[in-house]
Amino acid sequence: MSGKDTGHGTERLVLPGVFTADQAAVTAAAIAGIQRADGAIPWFRGHHLDPWDHIEAAMALDAAGDHRRAAAAYHWLARHQLPDGSWYAAYADGDAARPTDRGKETNFCAYVAAGVLHHYLATGDEEFRERMWPVVYAAVEFVLELQREGGEIGWRRDPDGSACDGALLTGCSSIHQALRCALALAELRDDPQPDWELATGRLGHALRHHPECFLDKSSYSMDWYYPVLAGALRGAAGRARIEDRWPEFVVEGLGVRCVSTNPWVTGGESAELALALWAVGDSERAASVLRWIGHLRAPDGLYWTGYVYADEAIWPRERTAWTAGSVLLAVAALTGDEATGAVFGGAGLPRGLEAEECCDRS
Repeated sequence: MSGKDTGHGTERLVLPGVFTADQAAVTAAAIAGIQRADGAIPWFRGHHLDPWDHIEAAMALDAAGDHRRAAAAYHWLARHQLPDGSWYAAYADGDAARPTDRGKETNFCAYVAAGVLHHYLATGDEEFRERMWPVVYAAVEFVLELQREGGEIGWRRDPDGSACDGALLTGCSSIHQALRCALALAELRDDPQPDWELATGRLGHALRHHPECFLDKSSYSMDWYYPVLAGALRGAAGRARIEDRWPEFVVEGLGVRCVSTNPWVTGGESAELALALWAVGDSERAASVLRWIGHLRAPDGLYWTGYVYADEAIWPRERTAWTAGSVLLAVAALTGDEATGAVFGGAGLPRGLEAEECCDRS
C-alpha cells in the first residue's frame, strides 16, 4: 500500500458536544464489531445487509482510520458482484449465499463508486483502486441501462429482470454523486468515459430542473435535502432549498423528521442533513443538528434509529451500523477530513456534460 498513514485517526474527529476522540473511537469500534469476518457489514448482526448502507459504514471506518476493515468491506462487494454488475438489494445477516431480496436497486449499486473513491483518497492505495475499477465499471454500466429519456434513472430491476416504472429523487441524487465519483476514478486511470459524462449531465439536469420526472415522495425529508447533500444543488439554490422546508422537517433540539407527517426524528436523516448544511457552508447549524441527536447515542457508541417524541419513546429498538456511520461521516466533513470533504463537498469532481438547452417534454 502506498500513500497515507493507515492507522486509526479518531483524534481528528473531535466536535464539541458531539464527539471526543475517545467517543469517536468507540463508535468506530462498534461499527467494526458488527462487521462479519468476510467483510460484510449488515445493519446489525441478525438483520440484513444492503449494499448502500454497507458502503456507508465502510466509508465511516475509513474516516475513522480503520482502512483495513474498510478495504475488507469493498473486497466483499468485489467477490459477490453479480454477472450483470449489480448486487441484490438485501442479504440475510450479510451472508452472500442468502439473498432475501433479489431485486437490484440502482442507487445501491452505483454507490460503490463513491466508496471506492473515498477509500482511495483516504489511503492512496493504487493497487486497491485498480483492483476495484472493473467492479465500479460494471456497476455503472448496470445502472445506466435503466436511464430514461428525461435523464432520470429507474430505481430498480425486479427479480424477473424487468425494470420498475418510476425514478426516485433521493436515489437519483445519490446516483448522481456516485457517477461523478466514477468519472473521477476514470480520470485517475486516464480512461475517458464520454457516455458516462453525458449520462451524468442528463441526470443532473433532471434533478435541477424537472421534478416531474420523479415519483412524488415529497413528504420524506430525504427528498428535501438529498439533492443538496449529493451535490446536484449547491450555492444559493442549495441554501434556498434547505430554508424552504426547514420548519416542516426540523424539530429544534431533537433532530430531523423522516416523514413530515409523523412525530419521529431519526439519527440517519439528521446526520445527513448536517452533511448537506456543511456542503452549503452552514457548518454552525450542521454542528447544532449533530449535537441535538446526542439523545440517540447509546453507551456502546452506536445510535438508536429514531425517537417518537409524541410518545417520548425510542423506536425502533435497533442500532444500525449505517446510522453511526452517517454521524461519523458528518463529523469527518466538519472537522476537515480530506477524503470525506472531497466526496461530499464535490468541488473537484467532474460534473458531466449537461445540454445547453432544456429538452422539450411536451
